[in-house]
Amino acid sequence: MLSGIACYHCVQNLLFSSQLFKYINIRTYRTIILPVVLCECEIWSLALGDEHRLRVFENRVLRKIFGLKRNWVTGEWRELHNDELHEQYKYYSGEQIEKNEVGGACSI
Repeated sequence: MLSGIACYHCVQNLLFSSQLFKYINIRTYRTIILPVVLCECEIWSLALGDEHRLRVFENRVLRKIFGLKRNWVTGEWRELHNDELHEQYKYYSGEQIEKNEVGGACSI
């Protein structure tokens, strides 16, 4: 997990550049950051806290990629909710992360 966070910080400026399209950012996340985070996940025995930490990390990255959403009625900006994040992630990636038989999010 720590190596994934280090990898995330290394590509952070590239990943969240406003000049790149969202699908390129998603592709970068899936090909560079996610494999480092999930390295050898087949042998993990995930505790509930570890699974929560992985989910929080993924939500943090997705919030950076998709940014804020504007409420057109009030004119205020807000962060996307978790379900909105994952809907957009599925849309832009064209695939979704599936849980393997053990219960960890390993397969892409």
